[in-house]
Amino acid sequence: MRRLYAAVDLGATNVRAAYGDETGIEEKLTEKTDRGSARGIADQAIRMIRALDIVEPAAIGVGSVGPIDLDTGCVVDPPNLPFERVPLVEPLSEAFHAPVRLMNDCSAAVLGEQAFGAGGGRENIVYVTLSTGLGGGAMVDGHLLVGKDGNAVEIGHLTIDPDSELVCGCGCRGHWEAYCSGRNIPNYARLLLREKEAEGSALLEAAGGDLEGITAEALFAAATEGDPLALWIVRRIGEINAVGFADIVNAYDPELVTLGGAIALRNPDLILKPIEENIDRHLINRRPEIEMTPLGEDVVLYGALALAMREDL
Repeated sequence: MRRLYAAVDLGATNVRAAYGDETGIEEKLTEKTDRGSARGIADQAIRMIRALDIVEPAAIGVGSVGPIDLDTGCVVDPPNLPFERVPLVEPLSEAFHAPVRLMNDCSAAVLGEQAFGAGGGRENIVYVTLSTGLGGGAMVDGHLLVGKDGNAVEIGHLTIDPDSELVCGCGCRGHWEAYCSGRNIPNYARLLLREKEAEGSALLEAAGGDLEGITAEALFAAATEGDPLALWIVRRIGEINAVGFADIVNAYDPELVTLGGAIALRNPDLILKPIEENIDRHLINRRPEIEMTPLGEDVVLYGALALAMREDL
């Protein structure tokens, strides 16, 4: 009898659920993340899996926003969710009586990239997401880096400037995520605009004439339309991203770095070009291939599917 597996991508903004097998994803659902209660997130995932055309999954893989605690099967103190602890493994295993394998979403994405995406046949891969938050996963010499609790590659919390005015969602100053994640880009833009005159800018108009109204979406939309002020801010964001990418390359020496997340996927040229233009001056290791993930917004879902099928993990 054919074995089918369930996959869950738990993000700060969306929850995605799917089922499939070694040939890939067959059906999927997407909903906004339930922020009503911590347990409500697991209940949402259970309901979504049941809504798919699968009765008894052979196993369930979950790629989740972190930090996670593998021992308890929970998300703990996530900077981008309003809960101290989100139980996942226990409620899912009780609901389906199947093995549930939990992993940081970006670590899962690396498995997905290797099994279904650009990383086929490669053993040194890093995946980076630029979305509500900023995160990464890494495979080195064929070994997925997991760590004692499951949070080995929390690259969004690399420190760019310990004395920065920008405070990350985790409470620390100057983290990469505090500059370049979707949630925090507006803060960095407002900081930069202390140096520039904004009058007449399409960006300021999109914000209703008030700098407090700036959003990441408005910034990239104005940059796409050629607004000089928005382009200048996007280039500055890209310079910070280039430092972060160089740190990744110097730390993990990958042959391939793939990039996903809503910010990157919706603005590939605006994100990639400044990284490519600025990364070399920060590198010690040889520059790898850097490209957008071909798996798009489903990269973590594919990773969760690969995780569900990996009994060795």
